[in-house]
Amino acid sequence: MCMRLQNLPPPPPPPPLGPPLQSTASELRKKKLYQTISAGKSAVEGDHTEARSLLSQRESNFRKDLQWILFNKFVPSLIQDGPQCGLVALWMAAHLRQPQLSLTMDTVVQTAFDRGYTAHGEMFSAHDMALLAEEVCECKAETLTGGLSSDNSSKILTHVCKGQPVLIPYDEDFNHEPCQRRGHRAHWAVASGVLLGLDQGSVSQQHTQPDPTLPWLLLPKDNNPTYPCLVGVRESYVLAKQGKSLKYQLWSLDSVSQSNIQLREMDPQRASNGIQYIVPQGGVEAGLAGKVVLLHTGAH
Repeated sequence: MCMRLQNLPPPPPPPPLGPPLQSTASELRKKKLYQTISAGKSAVEGDHTEARSLLSQRESNFRKDLQWILFNKFVPSLIQDGPQCGLVALWMAAHLRQPQLSLTMDTVVQTAFDRGYTAHGEMFSAHDMALLAEEVCECKAETLTGGLSSDNSSKILTHVCKGQPVLIPYDEDFNHEPCQRRGHRAHWAVASGVLLGLDQGSVSQQHTQPDPTLPWLLLPKDNNPTYPCLVGVRESYVLAKQGKSLKYQLWSLDSVSQSNIQLREMDPQRASNGIQYIVPQGGVEAGLAGKVVLLHTGAH
């Protein structure tokens, strides 16, 4: 028996397709070149391991008539996420705190936000950096003004020779070296080591030993924390890390000093991009120019 099918209306058309999904910057943040380069890699560890490699590559740059001695205390590397160079430098420096402190990067960032020192991770005030360091590292932080030369030079070198870190704002070139861009590329690094070129006979062999791979280089004896009297220093370099590379950088103290003292203003593109940053009264110059932060890493 056949049934007659009634004429039914056609089914409604499918709903129109919505516009293609647009990925916002926050949903698909492009990796910076320095993040891509560092992905999947790890830092070289040890107080002197990476420094030896740097020095061997640049051995011809160091005067043969000087006595060279290296001091360094290893700090771990961390690649920054956004404009967090100062906070990352502080986190690295915190690893030299004695006794050792368990400090997460999240704690550093959150504390900086909570205290109103930063809006997006930026740190344009050395004074605020010192306050933050004292709180999260539970140690004394000393802000020096007047740059890295003259009396401050000796103070900074002696401080690092004692195994204590210095936080330094400077203009960062594309190879991470110090440059002079009036503050348009303001960046932070932590100095954990120094290389000193001294007059022959300035360093006692009682307190030093030749490096096993670079015979012209002296290292302090492990069981003797004595550091040299900084008389007869002819050349000085800092061994530093910053948040855009896993590697140590070796810079002449003079180049860092010149970069640090000329920090004047925020990059005009950044200043006009509609994003609000925390900048001290007087601007970048008042907050950073000629200033460094010494961390006295013993507990209060």
